[in-house]
Amino acid sequence: MARLASTDGLTEDQTEILKAVRVFVDEQIIPVAQELEHADEYPTDIVEGLKELGVFGLMIPEEYGGLGESLLTYALCVEEIARGWMSVSGVINTHFIVAYMVMQHGTEEQKQKYLPQMASGEMRGAFSMSEPGLGSDVSAVSTKAVQQDDGSYKITGSKMWLTNGAQSRLVATLCKTDDGNDSVYKNMTTFLIEKEAGFGETAPGLTIPGKIDKMGYKGVETTEMVLDGHVVRADQVLGGETGKGFYQMMDGVEVGRVNVAARACGLAWRGFELGVAYAQQRHTFGKPIAAHQAILFRIAEMATKVEVAHTMMVKAARMKDSGERMDVEAGMAKMVASEYAHEVVEDSFRIHGGYGYSKEYEIERLYREVAFMLIGEGTTDIQKMIIGRAMLEDYKLKS
Repeated sequence: MARLASTDGLTEDQTEILKAVRVFVDEQIIPVAQELEHADEYPTDIVEGLKELGVFGLMIPEEYGGLGESLLTYALCVEEIARGWMSVSGVINTHFIVAYMVMQHGTEEQKQKYLPQMASGEMRGAFSMSEPGLGSDVSAVSTKAVQQDDGSYKITGSKMWLTNGAQSRLVATLCKTDDGNDSVYKNMTTFLIEKEAGFGETAPGLTIPGKIDKMGYKGVETTEMVLDGHVVRADQVLGGETGKGFYQMMDGVEVGRVNVAARACGLAWRGFELGVAYAQQRHTFGKPIAAHQAILFRIAEMATKVEVAHTMMVKAARMKDSGERMDVEAGMAKMVASEYAHEVVEDSFRIHGGYGYSKEYEIERLYREVAFMLIGEGTTDIQKMIIGRAMLEDYKLKS
C-alpha cells in the first residue's frame, strides 16, 4: 500500500537507508522467518546482515562510530524490519534503548567505552527494569545495590523479561540504592552491568538461567537475570551519580514506546499485505472473496488503521527529534498502534478463514506475535493513565 507519511519530508540519506533496509527485509528476512520462528532459532545470519547495514548504530553519533540518524529514521527502519519478522526488531529494540540512555545520561568515559562497540553491534544491550514480583509498579523494585568500602556496589535480586538477556554483554539495570531521599523514585540507580554472552553464570554472581518459553516472539531470547552478590565498579553507575535511575529509565521507556509503536505498525502492515493478497486469490461463489462487500469493507478498515497508526508513530518520533516533550504522544502512538495492529492482524486472520489457523500460513505467526504489542513497554491501560492525567492537567478547570 502507499506509504504516505513514511516518505514525506525525508532526506535523500533517510530514503536510501530505508530502501536498503526494505530490500534486506524482502530478501533476507521474510523468506526464512517462518522456519526460524517455528524452530525458535536465533537469527544469527540476519543479525550479521543488520550489523553490516549499520542498523545497531543508527542513532549513535558519528563520533562514536554510528550513523548519527534521527529517531524517525530509526523508527521507520524498525517498522520495515518488524514487517519481516517482529522478533528481529526485538533484537534491536532494547539495544537501542540502552544506547540511547548511554548517549543521553552517560559520562564521557562511558560513551567512549560502550558506544563504539554498540554501534558495530559487537556489544549488544539489554534493558532490565521489571522483576518477577512487579509489572508496571516500578516503585516496588526490590533488587538492591549496596555500596562497599572500596566504592564498588554489591547487587542482589532477580530481574525478569530481559530481551537479549543471553546475547547481550551490557545490561542497563535498575536497582534500589540507599540514597536517603524521601521519595522512593529518588532512591533508584541505573547500573551498566557488564557480562559475557550466553546462558549460565556469565559474570561472577550473575546468572542467566535459560530462555522463557513464550507463545510468540520466538527466536530472540527472553530471560530472567539472577544477581547474587554481583559486584560492579563505581564507574558503572550510569551518569556517575546515584538516585537518578528512575528518571533515566523513564526517558528510555519513552523512546521505547515509539519503538514498540513502530514494531506494531510493521506487524499491522504485514497483516494487511497478507490479508489483501489472500482475498484476491481465494474464490467463493465464482469470484474472489475481495469482491464480496463484507471483505471489501474489512480491507478498507484495515488499510485506514495501518495508516493512522503509522502517522501517529511518525508524529511522536518527529516531536522527540525536535526536542519537544512527547510522553503523551508516545503513549498515544503506542496505544493506537498496538491496538490497531491487533485488530488488523485479527481481521487478516479472519479473511484467511480456516487456513489462517494452519502453521503453513504466515498469518498464524503474526496472530501469536501481535499479542505482545499489547503489553510491551506498558499496557494500553498504562498509556491511558498517562494520557488521561495529562489531559486533566492541560484542561484543568479554572476556579
